[in-house]
Amino acid sequence: MTEPPFDVKALYRARKGRVEFVDVPAMYFLTITGEGDPNGPDFAAAVEALYAVSYGAHSVLKKERDVLTKVMPLEALWWVDDRRQHDLVAAVALGFADMSATDRDKWHWQAMIMQPPPIDESAIARAVEQSRKKDLPTLDEVRFESWKEGRSAQVLHVGPYAEEAPTIALLHDTIDSAGWRPRGRHHEIYLSDARRSAPERLRTILRHPVEPA
Repeated sequence: MTEPPFDVKALYRARKGRVEFVDVPAMYFLTITGEGDPNGPDFAAAVEALYAVSYGAHSVLKKERDVLTKVMPLEALWWVDDRRQHDLVAAVALGFADMSATDRDKWHWQAMIMQPPPIDESAIARAVEQSRKKDLPTLDEVRFESWKEGRSAQVLHVGPYAEEAPTIALLHDTIDSAGWRPRGRHHEIYLSDARRSAPERLRTILRHPVEPA
């Protein structure tokens, strides 16, 4: 069975209440970019397409190369362009507000699933063609691309997504105290399946790239 290298696997572990700094290497992802409420149909359609192709690539390697890979968890980058919404998100990071105060229809997102080696462009292309048998309106929006996040801070949040504000505030306070500052976009890694887990048991890694202050 082919597994991601150990240092990559370690990136998908985090502790509740303890912010850790990690170095995120270049990895390959399936991605779809969009905007709007994460509970809306566009994000759901993107997730469905990403999982269809990810499991398809898993099947291709097993059938054609007798290699078994692991389907990695769903991840997403989140950001806002509207100045007022940006200020609200900053207030969340400082612990002065929660995400319920923001307008989710103005959120931008990039849904993504990491593809461990030896998954490559050929396997993804075959998986996309196999997935055309399904009704996946966003299938042609799926991209296979390399992405390197670099030095980042991360922490585990346990509980509903709507209650992430204190954990986000802890993340940013620790970044500041360590002499760093956030750069790039807020990153979430969903270790739990929201369809099968009670809200209070959801486990989500919150990550943010950093640079020297």
